[in-house]
Parts: sequence; structure tokens; C-alpha cells
Amino acid sequence: MTPAPDAIDRIAPPQLPALLAAMPKAELHMHIEGSLEPEMIFALARRNGVALPYASVDALRQAYAFSDLQSFLDIYYAGASVLLTEQDFYDMARAYLARAATDNVVHAEIFFDPQTHTERGVSMGTVVHGLSRACREAPAQQGVSAALILCFLRHLSEQQAFETLEQALPFRDHFIGVGLDSSEVGHPPEKFARVFARCRELGLHVVAHAGEEGPPDYIWQALDVLRAERIDHGVQAVHDAALMARLAADRVPLTVCPLSNQKLRVFPDLADHNLKALLDAGLMATVNSDDPAYFGGYVNDNFQAVFAATGMTARHAWQLASNSFDASFAPPEDKARWHRQLADVFSRFAAA
Repeated sequence: MTPAPDAIDRIAPPQLPALLAAMPKAELHMHIEGSLEPEMIFALARRNGVALPYASVDALRQAYAFSDLQSFLDIYYAGASVLLTEQDFYDMARAYLARAATDNVVHAEIFFDPQTHTERGVSMGTVVHGLSRACREAPAQQGVSAALILCFLRHLSEQQAFETLEQALPFRDHFIGVGLDSSEVGHPPEKFARVFARCRELGLHVVAHAGEEGPPDYIWQALDVLRAERIDHGVQAVHDAALMARLAADRVPLTVCPLSNQKLRVFPDLADHNLKALLDAGLMATVNSDDPAYFGGYVNDNFQAVFAATGMTARHAWQLASNSFDASFAPPEDKARWHRQLADVFSRFAAA
């Protein structure tokens, strides 16, 4: 299913933008609340009678000047305050899935943060049913398969995570796994060891944000304490040679988000991003959009920007797309079909 290396090498740099846009891909690191565009925030605020501390869409967009993760989260949680009804969550997810389809995303595993909403009095059922309905309809309406991953907010306690899990269990069939997000520094993965052990007992997939702003030790903890199947971000792994070897040998996926890393000043200059180094070291890296409404782009925008800045080649493009399928929790037959589609696209560009 892989074109011959010399065929891939025939794809010239001027072809890369079109190739990156056309190739099928999976998106594995996207927070659905982070897809709320300012226009939708204002539309939902009007629909639900929610007052916003910004005079206009432009004023809100101008506030997207972040110095670090926490400065982003402050605005992120304010934006989520407009989400009140099942229809709101459905509309938000449907808008993202329609946008993902235009980027040739064939599969999306979507993070959602129920604690952001239940703490405001929105029920777990309201959140899950709205998001799940959009995901169920996506194959027919957008040509995208989609699944949900429930994330615990790491700045809250493990006891609160347990309570959230209990609230979610009646809706167990609507999500495939759990994750860990929000403020990383000062909230190591080991803080959530027991709740993740319970999630594994329940047969849920386990992923965790680690090594975005936090140290390589957080990635070790996510692997050895939480037993995470994927590491979300993970870019700080380059500072630990033993960790890099472990990630490569065990084929642990990293869900890297270039424009997010730039916007939050992990890599202020995208030319310094280490995605190419991760791939060249044999790590199973992927490209994703994180919070696209806030960070300046959806998944194809991330591909285009990081390739233009770092000089990656068609071989890197192939590896990233292929990795995204292999790193997903989709059935093997779906992965095989997407790999065939990927090979077809590359063969077409190589022939051109």
C-alpha cells in the first residue's frame, strides 16, 4: 500500500501544498470547545441570552494574543460559557466536522471537557447527546467517521475526576476513551493514577497531554503510571534521549499541534519546531489542530505552515498521514481502507 520511495521522491516541493491538502488524514488531537469560532460564540450567546465581555467578533478575536497556556485557557473557558443546550453542542460539533471534511480528514477522535460544562449546571447528558448525535451523523453527512474522548481537567482534583467519570458512565457507549488536559505545569499525570486505572478496568482507551510545557518526566509518568496509549503533544521528549528511544521503540504516537505550539510560545518561531526531528528519529508523530478557532488554523493549516517553515518533504507527509491512521483507535479494516486511499493520492501526485 506504500508507493515506492523513488515514486514519493518524484513529488517536487512545489507540489507539496496541493498534496498536503489532498491527502486523507486522521485528526487525533482536537478539543471540540476549541473549535468555537468567534462568530458562533456570538450567535450562541444571542440564542441563549448570554452576555459576553467583548463588544464584537473582532474585539474577541483581537483578545487571542496568548503568552502561555494559562492565558489561552482563561479565554477558552469564557467562550465555552455560551454552550447551554444539546443543540448548542450538536451545532458546534457539526460545524467542526464539516470543516474537517474540507481538509480531507477521514476520521476524527474528538476531545470534550464535560467538567467545563457540568460546573456551570449543564448536565452530562446534554453535553454527550449533542456531541454524539453529530458524530453519528458525520459519516453520512460529511463523509467523516468520528468518536469522542472524555477529558479530565488536570487543574481540578482526582476526586472530581472520579465524580465526572461516574456521571459519564450511563453514557459509556457514546465515548471511546479518556484523556487529561488543561493546565499542565504543576499538575503531573501521577496525580490521576487511580482514576486512570479505573478507566482501564472499564475498557476505555487512555491518552494524556504531557510534554507540551511540562518536562519529559511528565511523559514518563503518562506512560508508566497512567499507561497512556498516546501522548498528546510530547514535544519536550527531545530533551531526554532515553525517552526518545522508548517512544520510538514502542511506537507510542505523539499528537503534535504546530500552530498551537507557536501561538502558546512553546516554539515562538515555527521554523524551530521539532516535528521533523521527531519523525527523523523514528517517532510516530502526527499533525493536529488542538484548538483551531483560537490558534489560527485547522489541520491543513497546520500541515501547510509547519512544512513551509521547516522544509519537510513528501516522505514526511506520507509518514505523518500514515501515522495518523495507525495511531487512531479505528477498526483495522477502516485503517486499511484509508491507507489505500493515501497510496492512491501519492501515486497520482508522483505520476504528475
